[in-house]
Amino acid sequence: MEIERINENTVKFFLSYIDIEERGFTREEVWYNRDKSEELFWEMMDEVSDESEFEVEGPLWIQVHAMSGGIEVTVTRAQMSEDGEPLESPFTSDDSRKLFQHGKMYDRDEDDDDMPAIGDPAFEWLDNIFVFKEFDDLIPLAGKTLDYEVKTSLYSFENNYYLHLLYDDEVMDDSRKTDLFSVISEFGAPSNMTIHRIEEYGKLIMDADVFSTIHQYFGAK
Repeated sequence: MEIERINENTVKFFLSYIDIEERGFTREEVWYNRDKSEELFWEMMDEVSDESEFEVEGPLWIQVHAMSGGIEVTVTRAQMSEDGEPLESPFTSDDSRKLFQHGKMYDRDEDDDDMPAIGDPAFEWLDNIFVFKEFDDLIPLAGKTLDYEVKTSLYSFENNYYLHLLYDDEVMDDSRKTDLFSVISEFGAPSNMTIHRIEEYGKLIMDADVFSTIHQYFGAK
């Protein structure tokens, strides 16, 4: 696990999927099981506290980035006003790298059954980008994702393929988004690459209907 102390009140740590498995958790548990993800989080916070002298006290703001090799978590101690009320979240919502953002405080010393797993609908879904090492990895995936109502585009950049997903909340609910995320994760990896960089430096291969197009031309006959 990599730990970075940002300032007096904020710490960031990166936990690879290998780190997660070595600690006795599976990727699926961390994404979809609230109890397991909470258990892992507080276990990591104990380690962060020991290594960086970051005292875990009072309510915390938590922000999660899903990245290609694991998860990046930023934790900030909530700042309180003079009358004891917490100030607004220090996180902004304009970072296109984020798969999920949660803007709620959690206090370890209080009973809080509302702390969600990373993949729970309480987190805000933003547009997703997945990276694939080979185009052939997209062929079996395409056949499993034809029924999902999502806008897609495909780019090549630096010898990899990047699949961009753009959700329409009016036609696709959070449970369907979670299902799709899980299916795609079997073949590719979430990427922290921004769509702006890919559009500027990458090559557009398909501007829409990636799954149906790949299945039509490369799927099993």
